[in-house]
Amino acid sequence: MSRWIEHILREFPSELSRFWIAADPDNVLLDEQILASLRGRGFELLPFEDSVAFRTDYEERYRTAWDRGEPGPAEALVLHLRSGIVDDLPWDYLRDGRRVSLSLADLFPKLSYSVVRQIGAEHLEALFDAQLRHAAQTLGDAGTKDFILTHIFGVSPYLISRPEALWRELLRLHFSDKVLPPVLASHVASVIDSQGAFKELPLDDLFSSKAFFLRMVQDAWDQFLAGNGLVSSRLVDPARSGRESTPVIPFEHPDVRVIVDSMFLDGTLHPVAIEGRPTGIPEWAKVGVVEDPDALAKLVAEGASRLAGSLPGAEATHRDWVQLSRRLGEVIFRFHSLPPVQAEPIGDQVLEVQKAADERLREWVIAHYADLPSLPVAKGPVMVHHVPRFLSLRRDAGEVRVALLVFDGMAMDQWVQIRECLAQRAPHLAFEENGCFAWLPTLTSVSRQALFSGLKPREFANSIETTAQEPIQWSRFWQDHGLRANEVAYRKGIKRTGQLSEIEAAIADPAIKAAGIVVDTIDEVVHGSVLGKRGIANQVKSWCDSGFIEQLFSKLLEKGFHIYLTADHGNVDAVGIGRLNQGVATELRGARVRTYRSDALAASTPGDIDASRLDIAGLPADFLPLFAHGRGAFVQKGEPIVAHGGLSVEELVVPFIKVTHASTSK
Repeated sequence: MSRWIEHILREFPSELSRFWIAADPDNVLLDEQILASLRGRGFELLPFEDSVAFRTDYEERYRTAWDRGEPGPAEALVLHLRSGIVDDLPWDYLRDGRRVSLSLADLFPKLSYSVVRQIGAEHLEALFDAQLRHAAQTLGDAGTKDFILTHIFGVSPYLISRPEALWRELLRLHFSDKVLPPVLASHVASVIDSQGAFKELPLDDLFSSKAFFLRMVQDAWDQFLAGNGLVSSRLVDPARSGRESTPVIPFEHPDVRVIVDSMFLDGTLHPVAIEGRPTGIPEWAKVGVVEDPDALAKLVAEGASRLAGSLPGAEATHRDWVQLSRRLGEVIFRFHSLPPVQAEPIGDQVLEVQKAADERLREWVIAHYADLPSLPVAKGPVMVHHVPRFLSLRRDAGEVRVALLVFDGMAMDQWVQIRECLAQRAPHLAFEENGCFAWLPTLTSVSRQALFSGLKPREFANSIETTAQEPIQWSRFWQDHGLRANEVAYRKGIKRTGQLSEIEAAIADPAIKAAGIVVDTIDEVVHGSVLGKRGIANQVKSWCDSGFIEQLFSKLLEKGFHIYLTADHGNVDAVGIGRLNQGVATELRGARVRTYRSDALAASTPGDIDASRLDIAGLPADFLPLFAHGRGAFVQKGEPIVAHGGLSVEELVVPFIKVTHASTSK
């Protein structure tokens, strides 16, 4: 256990109280490792966001059990208050609770609080160690920025004066997903500017926005290929070309080349289809071009091999799993792009990586999934039920009109396919890509309902088996966050170009501030699939080629909406392990999961079925899921099927994308 976590846990001696009040304005406790460590000591943390909801949870699940002398869901409960002021809490909480106050100002006394509070929570553990070892005196704002850049990010802006040094640092940071917080990016840009270097480059944006940086590098790669006599098939938005000058990146420099090579292999950068043979470029650069299916097959095999050697472990964070999901999505998309003759020899290699990732994820979910609902959402949703709250924060930040597009059932690899299609068809669009976790079981009535309501499934127990309440729940959320009913729109069942007029009519009203739209083309294709995910990829391509997606995006952008795209769950290639013929015993029947209303019914599963129960925090107490193991499905033994409901990377981690005009994307 790290010194950081030990220091935090020291505030919570388990023998002193069953009920705790944590005043935590900086969300110090809302860290996966700290939450897991607290739970390991018998503590459960419950955010105090809605006084009625908290009272219900506390009285029904904890206090009643404790008063009867029963252990309850946990030995101790921490009321988590995102404020330093506790006096407004109900008097009985203040009477019974033991109070703890946590603040970054107290935890980092030698560093500037105004700077530290702008650094991501994922860096605090390393920063705490660095402070103990290296902070000899109290530092001001500028000193704290330099300290964090040196000890956490390994960057010294004072040494960046040559192009290869600048691009090496940028590539290294973005490849390792260490995007600089804006406060540090501005400081780096200011220091470099003061040296008179790179004044033509938007340094602030290059250091702080991965989407902007990757777009610039991709354009520079096209320019590099053109300089070597190769013509790329990739389109560039002519309007953007006139606004942004493409930087000249020294790709040939060894320090730059080695990172670019890795970024192409894992899908961070996208190899470009070229016309003709790549005879005019050096051998190392061929990783960034696709000349024929054999070259693409080699790229897929190398990408799968790298993935197999870098799967997240037991102590990984949710960010590690989102990153893994995105890399896996790139590999799967490329694999399904191959003709069968090239795909068949590497099919087993790709499948083994998928299975290994799923097994690692299952172990991680058992240990950490219960912590995800409590994590902060300000920088992006961690779970799908965080999305409405995140959109509300974006509205508070000035995004007056927001649109939530839910592509029902879209897995990460299908998003990659859509993105690549749009890169060809609509280069004026740009995407800020991330991901979040669906709710388990990954069923529409569970996860999509959480997505539109902003609630945990336990909080809509009465409607958990249907999506009929979604319009009401979506509207109620926004009315609770300051909008009127006539400022909220919801549409579902949208699939094809002919329905775009319906969407256009719905968003034409300038009063609409929050639009929720369900596009269920992919889910419909999945449930009708007979040729596996490879066949689905062909149908998704036809759908993309219809123009529906870019037209939908463009109509919303034209009306001033800020677009956020996600899914309620993904989908996976599965194989039948045998049917469960239990009559009315099961409440919800998915191909990958069954749910029961009692332990007795759940225990009635035949012993020869390869499946097991998994308790999921946040589900109703009488909603018990039984998951098929591995990539199994409750259909005829040996029957291939594309399905969802289960616990695989492709089902559980879904895309979360901001769609913008390339001219405004940073």
